[in-house]
Amino acid sequence: MIKKNQKMLNRIQVLLDAFVLVLAYFLSWYLRFESGLFVLDEWYYSRGEYMRLLILIIPEYLILYYLFHLYVPKRVLGRRLEAWRVVQANVIGVMVLILFLYLTKKSDISRQMLFIFLCVNIFLEVLERNVLRMILRNIRRNGYNQKHMILVGYSRAAEQYIDRIKANPEWGYNVRGILDDNHPAGTEYKGIKIIGTIENLLTILPQNRLDEIAITLGLNEYYRLEEIVSMCEKSGIHTKFIPDYNNIIPTKPYTEDIQGLPVVNIRHVPLMDTLNRMLKRSIDIFGALLAIVLFSPVMLFVVIILKLTDSGPVVFKQERIGWKNKPFYMYKFRSMIVQQECDEEKEWTKKNDPRVTPFGRFMRGTSIDELPQFFNVLKGDMSLVGPRPERPQFVESFKEEIPRYMVKHQVRPGITGWAQVNGYRGDTSIKKRIEYDLYYIENWTPGFDFKIIFLTFFKGFINKNAY
Repeated sequence: MIKKNQKMLNRIQVLLDAFVLVLAYFLSWYLRFESGLFVLDEWYYSRGEYMRLLILIIPEYLILYYLFHLYVPKRVLGRRLEAWRVVQANVIGVMVLILFLYLTKKSDISRQMLFIFLCVNIFLEVLERNVLRMILRNIRRNGYNQKHMILVGYSRAAEQYIDRIKANPEWGYNVRGILDDNHPAGTEYKGIKIIGTIENLLTILPQNRLDEIAITLGLNEYYRLEEIVSMCEKSGIHTKFIPDYNNIIPTKPYTEDIQGLPVVNIRHVPLMDTLNRMLKRSIDIFGALLAIVLFSPVMLFVVIILKLTDSGPVVFKQERIGWKNKPFYMYKFRSMIVQQECDEEKEWTKKNDPRVTPFGRFMRGTSIDELPQFFNVLKGDMSLVGPRPERPQFVESFKEEIPRYMVKHQVRPGITGWAQVNGYRGDTSIKKRIEYDLYYIENWTPGFDFKIIFLTFFKGFINKNAY
């Protein structure tokens, strides 16, 4: 039933896409030639000549949508990913269309109109698909178009999967029960009961009343995985495996194929790639030089104030642990009274800490004291964006208390980071900070760095937790 519904939905989606293409193309033609917004050439093709191009455009775009996986179930395709694929397909579609026009010597077709068509079609296509998504979600919330399934194995993975299904009823999943050998029948988790043992698969599968089976075995039961997969595949029911090791291996594991042998790396770190490191380092050097020039008046002002109000050094340096666990000295404008190094290492700064000077409190609250770290970036000790570095004694403590803490040292530490723009600075949860740092490390892209830098201007400079 689900497969029939999906086929029908795909047909509806194809028809809607074709309709949107025609509508977007006609609107683009109208805007270019009839709206009065653009100057008309002395001679241009007739409307009929333009409309005949739809014979090429409609099949071309529908094929591209198929190639970009835009007809997969919306349960497994997020809004942003879908929108990005629509953009990619449309850009390639226009490029192919322009190439075709060039080869067929129809160069008088308006390029302005094609650009308008690109923008209008992307907008209408994304709008149409989001409206359809909302309709489907409402239908599934009301109990229709459900995908019926059971879970095989009661584990952390089973609980986390149920949590997500319960939190997203619009996905349309109905978990009928769990089969497990280690818990008695009737054991319940959020309304989902254990209905039998794994051997009951032999009687459940032939009934052919399920749309999916999710294998959610615990780590200590993986020896049964081959047996269970074999049973499920004999029934022809779609089967998926939800691993119970997500606390060990990340959401997006990096896999390699070594002559047919699959190898799963425990953690995918994009910045281990040489080209990625070179790109990030180039951005760091350019960004640091630009920032030093832009903030030089502020830094000069700070130097003057510190010289006038205190006899101690202007710049304070402190040992931190950086890339590959190597120590380095991080620079800051001095915001505290001069102390012995042993006293500085005893504890973090507290609220209303008497060691912080009045001007130092202002600098900390506005992050001005961090400006000398742009010179750390030029030296190569730090990056513009990355996990914040910590003092050696705290690193020694945290690596024993917090799992995966040391993974943050696989990249250069940063002046700002994903944790910081999400509010985890100063006296906040170290565990939550590490979660954000790990997400950044595993999902790094240049665009992600620019996003964090942009957010820093709105969220990162003023810090209520900076004492």
